[in-house]
Amino acid sequence: MLKLSVNVDHIATLREARKTNYPDPVAAAILAELAGANGITVHLREDRRHIKERDVEILRQTIKTKLNLEMGLSDSVVKFALKIRPDMATIVPEKEGEITTEGGLDLSKSGQRLSEVISLLHEAGIMVSLFINPTPNSVRKAHKLNADFIEIHTGLYAEAKSIQEASEEIERIAGAAMLAKKLDLGVNAGHGLNYENVREIVLIQEIDELSIGHSIIARASLVGVKEAVQQMLKLMER
Repeated sequence: MLKLSVNVDHIATLREARKTNYPDPVAAAILAELAGANGITVHLREDRRHIKERDVEILRQTIKTKLNLEMGLSDSVVKFALKIRPDMATIVPEKEGEITTEGGLDLSKSGQRLSEVISLLHEAGIMVSLFINPTPNSVRKAHKLNADFIEIHTGLYAEAKSIQEASEEIERIAGAAMLAKKLDLGVNAGHGLNYENVREIVLIQEIDELSIGHSIIARASLVGVKEAVQQMLKLMER
């Protein structure tokens, strides 16, 4: 069964637009779980632009499924992750001023620091996923770094301008997923997935879980969280 982890960051984005205490990402997470989501994802950015430490603390105490904490490599976020102990930590690149994550990790550039952080997270009993581009080299490096999972960046597929371009990206994603499975890595995927483009990703049997946020939260603003999650789960049926 293909699983769905719902990213509730953008509930916090809406809250921070007016610096109020609502809407609450924890409430959205609970509704997502009730609708059938298999997990909840939040990204604690170094600039704390949306999700705050308090959100993650309450989610850790509240949700019944799996908490996936997306995080960079800054000391403060690593220390917080070790304290909170999410079920999974997905390490992602962060770039100052970016609207959203722009690509996978450069595993060559940050290999030593990644190795240190992965070891610390493992010592705390936290599974580790690395957010990578769909290339064989990235998959092999993630395996060498002792990651438990990879999360394949699907952004280029989501942004494809033609059927041919989308097809080429699907082939890359499928190839990366197949190689990861051969290396005994778990396979997640996400970024830019929505109600129109998710069907092709669903066909890749090696993918264990999709992480989807913006499109679900955008639809939830019109139809509600439970309905939005259930609509996505329906599209994900294999």
